[in-house]
Amino acid sequence: MRNNTFSVLLAFIFNYSLLIPAASCAQPLNGNKKLTHQDTLRGSITPERAWWDVIRYDIKVTPDYISKTIVGEVWMTVKIVKKGRVMQIDLQEPLEIDSVFLIKTNRSDPATRKDVLHMERTPLSFTNEINAHFLNWPETPVSSIQQIAVYYHGKPIEAHNPPWDGGWIWKKDEKGRPWMSVACQGKGASVWYPCKDHQSDEPDSGASLQIIVPDTLVAVANGRPGGVTAYGNGLSNYYWSVKNPINNYNIVPYIGKYVTWHEDYIGEKGKLDCDYWVLDYDLEKAKEQFKQVAPMMKCIEYWFGPYPFYEDGYKLVESPHLGMEHQSAVAYGNKFRNGYLGKDLSASGWGTKWDFIILHESAHEWFANSITTNDIADMWVHESFANYSETLYTECEFGKQAGIEYVSGIRKLIRNDFPIIGKYGVNQEGSADMYYKGGNLLSTIRGAIGDDEKFRQILRGLNKDFYHKTVGTKDIETYISKKSGIDFSKTFDQYLRNTQVPTLEYYFIADNKNKSKLRLYFRWIDCIKGFDLPVRVNLSKSSQVLIRPVEEEWKSIATTLNTPTDPDQLPDIRNLSFYIKWIENRKIVPPGKHVRDAP
Repeated sequence: MRNNTFSVLLAFIFNYSLLIPAASCAQPLNGNKKLTHQDTLRGSITPERAWWDVIRYDIKVTPDYISKTIVGEVWMTVKIVKKGRVMQIDLQEPLEIDSVFLIKTNRSDPATRKDVLHMERTPLSFTNEINAHFLNWPETPVSSIQQIAVYYHGKPIEAHNPPWDGGWIWKKDEKGRPWMSVACQGKGASVWYPCKDHQSDEPDSGASLQIIVPDTLVAVANGRPGGVTAYGNGLSNYYWSVKNPINNYNIVPYIGKYVTWHEDYIGEKGKLDCDYWVLDYDLEKAKEQFKQVAPMMKCIEYWFGPYPFYEDGYKLVESPHLGMEHQSAVAYGNKFRNGYLGKDLSASGWGTKWDFIILHESAHEWFANSITTNDIADMWVHESFANYSETLYTECEFGKQAGIEYVSGIRKLIRNDFPIIGKYGVNQEGSADMYYKGGNLLSTIRGAIGDDEKFRQILRGLNKDFYHKTVGTKDIETYISKKSGIDFSKTFDQYLRNTQVPTLEYYFIADNKNKSKLRLYFRWIDCIKGFDLPVRVNLSKSSQVLIRPVEEEWKSIATTLNTPTDPDQLPDIRNLSFYIKWIENRKIVPPGKHVRDAP
């Protein structure tokens, strides 16, 4: 009997001349730069960071648009978790720390420090090592809560191409008025304020931000407004506060000629305050474009679980750059157009049915802001799930087939240049494939599970069990394997820590026990040792089988087929992240083509 072996090229299309749209790639920390001691100081939990935990940040900043300088102070509330005498705080040159004081007051809330009746200030000496500053700390009891005040000034690094290079943003709006903000993911929050600049330590009790600006402008920040104080000298102080833990890089000011409106969204946890802040001349088109927030929120809550920050509300804030996932104050700069600045990244036709920035950056409220990785090397946890939210939303609005076409379309942007997981301890991301390849990895895992409700409960479970927590990649990998009942450890190794594209070889031959029936043989090649991603195979229109190929070793299963099945009834090539090879003729044809149509 003739072998029916075949080959279908699945989904990864490699084109190194193709420039992946930068909108999705955050800060460019995924290159092969030469690492220095400063990278270790920035990216690792040094001994000078390990003995204390951040409880709260209270920040006050006064920017000067003309000189592009800032003056500020930060009160840091910290908990002493073990004995230590040298504390590392971070502030990037050319900003300078003027003084640091250990504070003792009769007030527990540092945000009320202007009303403090009694305050003792003990100056702390410190030394500098470029961007790291080492405070000489007095002996304090373990488990005690301490406060320090750090005063600083200078000309912060300017972001010339935000959000891809971090720093302070000094721009003008269309009417020539000052428009300022910050984008500092990757570059680090210490680019504009003193902090413990490491993702693993979020302030447990939130943060506040006071922004002193000309009274002709409006200042917006994370969380909820706490009032405006007019000083009578042409300046006003806008106060904002966040109750929930928050990433350092998410705390940012937005300063411009803003107007606002409010909507209530009735979500899974009740009423969610949704506020929108845009430049005055963009109000009407923003009101029309932002109608997409409600269906976006409904879909993402369905798949990921309740919005994680009901206490702080949800905001979209027009920004002088494309966008960023600033917690409870999402930066929006997509020019009120659908797609990615009007373009469909997937080339499927579905990517211009919705606003890329509203969806992608809002999805980060779940994956990045609520669930945050300890090390930037594991940023795939943020970006892969946010990328896959695009597929889920397309599916929610336009049906499952539309979602399949969208996730298939973005595969052309995969580079396979280097691993998705970066180097640990040096503040270095992995490949930008964490977006498109990561989204396709989740699609592949969903297909292997073969139960959409189970997959949905895994996504929701992640957001319940890791709610407002920092994690490592192993936490996420282990959780998915445990809850799915499938060991995906080698699958994660293959796609996150390797650049090979595995190939599934398989064919039919006559079954030895029943010559009138066919037997299916299969194996993995071009993969890591032990790779064992399970694949669901449709052997007829009504019969689906989960096969478990392994690396290099041929395995087989008996079928009820007596004639070769149509290749379209075999693995759904639109949902997979590997090649399929027809051994006999060594022919490769595009996805969706029948073998019989191959040249």
